[in-house]
Amino acid sequence: MGHDTTVIRLDLGYFVRPASEAGGTEPRVEPALAYLVRHAAGLLLFDTGIGAADPGTEAHYRPHRRPLPAALASAGVTPADIDLVVNCHLHFDHCGGNPLFPGKPILVQEVELATARRGGYTIDDLVDFPGVRYQEISGEAEVWPGVRIVPTPGHTEGHQSLVVRQGDGTATVLAGQAYDFASEYGSARLARHAARQGVAAPLPGYRPWLDRLADFAPRRVLFAHDNAVWEPAAD
Repeated sequence: MGHDTTVIRLDLGYFVRPASEAGGTEPRVEPALAYLVRHAAGLLLFDTGIGAADPGTEAHYRPHRRPLPAALASAGVTPADIDLVVNCHLHFDHCGGNPLFPGKPILVQEVELATARRGGYTIDDLVDFPGVRYQEISGEAEVWPGVRIVPTPGHTEGHQSLVVRQGDGTATVLAGQAYDFASEYGSARLARHAARQGVAAPLPGYRPWLDRLADFAPRRVLFAHDNAVWEPAAD
C-alpha cells in the first residue's frame, strides 16, 4: 500500500488579504496552493485554485491566478488525466478550477455542499456548473488504499483534510485551511501535547480533530495558504 504514492504541490497564484481580515495593520499576501496526489489507483487533485468572482470580491482580494492547466502541465499532467477531485471546502479560492472537471467525481462533505447551495457563501457558478458530479461524504472516508478524508471543521463547518500514506510509509496531511499557517498548527499541536501531559490551566484550546490526526503520526502537514511545511522535531 502506498509504495507509488507521491504528493506534488501546485502554485495557483496568490491573493491579498485585507488588514481587516489579516489581524494586523497591514494586508497580507497569501499563496493559493493545491496538491496533486499520484497513486496506484490514479491521480487525485486536492483543491483547484482561485475562481473568477464578482467585481466586489475581485476588488477586495485582488487575486493573481496561475491557470490550473499550466500548473498541472508543470507536473506532466492535463485536467483530463485527473481521476478524482477533493475540495477542502467550497470557498472560491479553493474550488475555482472545479468547472474544468465535468463528469469527474468531486468529494465534499455533505454539510459543506448544503451550505454552499444556500447562497451568500461562495461563487454559485463554481458550485453548480454543467456536468458537475459530487460525491457527498458525511464524516471520514477512505478514498483509495492509504488515502483518507478526515473532517477538520473550524474554518467552515464542512472543512475536510486528506491524509495520504506515502511510498516510505509515512503519512502526509493535506490540511487545506484547517489552519491558515503551519505555525498555528504547530502551536495547537503543542497545546494538545501539554494538556495531555497534565500541564495546569490556563492553556490555549485546540480543535478536537487534532486527536484524530495524531492517530496517523503525520511526518508532514501541508497547507493551502502557507508555503511552510509543518514537520515534527527529530526524535
